[in-house]
Amino acid sequence: MMISPESYYENYLKDKTADEILSAIRGLKSEIGRLKNIAEHPEYQCAIHPSEKVRISCNREYLERAKQALADMGVEYEPSKSELKAAEFNENIQYITSVTLSIGGYFYGNDEYKVVLMDNDALFSCGHSDIPSQPDEITVMDIDITKEEFLEELRRLHIGEWRKNYNTRRFGYGVCDGTQWSLEINYSNGIKTVKIYGDNAYPYNFDDLKALMGCYDSEEDDEDE
Repeated sequence: MMISPESYYENYLKDKTADEILSAIRGLKSEIGRLKNIAEHPEYQCAIHPSEKVRISCNREYLERAKQALADMGVEYEPSKSELKAAEFNENIQYITSVTLSIGGYFYGNDEYKVVLMDNDALFSCGHSDIPSQPDEITVMDIDITKEEFLEELRRLHIGEWRKNYNTRRFGYGVCDGTQWSLEINYSNGIKTVKIYGDNAYPYNFDDLKALMGCYDSEEDDEDE
């Protein structure tokens, strides 16, 4: 059973020195990385509860509470390069103008899901083609979510922590046919477009992104009918 951030503080951080809290922070970051590696393995199957995904979420809360405990002591926490990158992504979320998720393969073409953000609206569309980035036909999707709600859900995905490229070679697998995907995020404030790619490998919370973009597997659709 997972504990609350305040219970974590009372049990593990209260009355600790700054060095001890910093050690706890390093331990939490290491554990989050370990859980991600498990959940992103090509052969991963959730075998325990709470799942790795839930434990990552809880450890994030513990990590933020530990940083706050350090700040309460007047000690400044120095974020790593990866943490600065994630923070920069979150700071620019409000300037996102469009998000495009493409998923496909050599034998079955490419599906493209796009969300355009303007005023307070999030406009969803999807299309399919045999050539990436050139959908044969665009279908507008009726998804009831505001721009603010979409961006808040996007923030919870922690995309700023994602790798630039996901592939099975990271786990010692060779190149094989299968599914390739790409994520493209554009901004209105002049910062560089974010582009992330994958080849038969995915971030641990990729299914959450698919759901947010209105992309569902056909098997899941059949089960819902």
